[in-house]
Amino acid sequence: MTESWTPPKGIDPDRPSPARVYDCYLGGTHNFAADRAVAAQAVAAMPQLPEIMRANRAFLRRAVRYIAGEGVDQFLDLGAGIPTEGTVHEVARQVRPDARVVYVDVDPVAVIHSRSILAGDPNTEVVQANLLDSGAILTDPAVTALLDLDRPVGLLMVAVLHFLPDSPALFGALEHYRRALAPGSYLVISHATAESEPVPTAKVSDLYTKVSQPLVPRSRSDLSHLLEGWELVEPGLSQGADWRPDPGDPPPGDVGKLATLAAVARRP
Repeated sequence: MTESWTPPKGIDPDRPSPARVYDCYLGGTHNFAADRAVAAQAVAAMPQLPEIMRANRAFLRRAVRYIAGEGVDQFLDLGAGIPTEGTVHEVARQVRPDARVVYVDVDPVAVIHSRSILAGDPNTEVVQANLLDSGAILTDPAVTALLDLDRPVGLLMVAVLHFLPDSPALFGALEHYRRALAPGSYLVISHATAESEPVPTAKVSDLYTKVSQPLVPRSRSDLSHLLEGWELVEPGLSQGADWRPDPGDPPPGDVGKLATLAAVARRP
């Protein structure tokens, strides 16, 4: 993104956004100087961050292919960020050509770019909302027009829950989504953890908390609590790179350095 680009009204280009910082890690162009500064500081504290983000995207693609292979043809991607190569609708349609996807993000810049990128695709929608507002999201006309919530849905919360501290609002929203979705729906999560890399993870968490918004790494026990009521798909809650790697993939190195836990779970 060139610095001559004029941000939409109401957007402060000097305030970093997690969605745009994530775009920096992936080598994208939908970001501002403030976002790139945060990304550079975070990488200085944890040099493997770009590798972590690429591994996270690879997990997302594997999970979406798995769910589509189980017959799910509609997806609700919460905290979707800015669509880049290998997005949910592209991957799902490799298995289910008729797949429909609603992308949801609270960042107005992410939403604006998503709508521009996806313009003309009748089987995708973009909604600006906070995932904590589960009632508003599940009744949004864009969601209900594209997704049939009486049939199974793939609910994606990839690299987003670690920006939400524990609260009654978070627990209530997660329970609402679970109860509202049809049996046979799936939940996909990936989440920062400090279990293997406590010092660099703490530095990155402190940086995000100071300049953007809180970053809350969670343990396996913490995430198991957030997944209550869902049935984990094998291999369960695991390091993201270890979740059903594609045949022929080179063996991952020290997956603990990727500081990410991930899971796919089914609503019984």
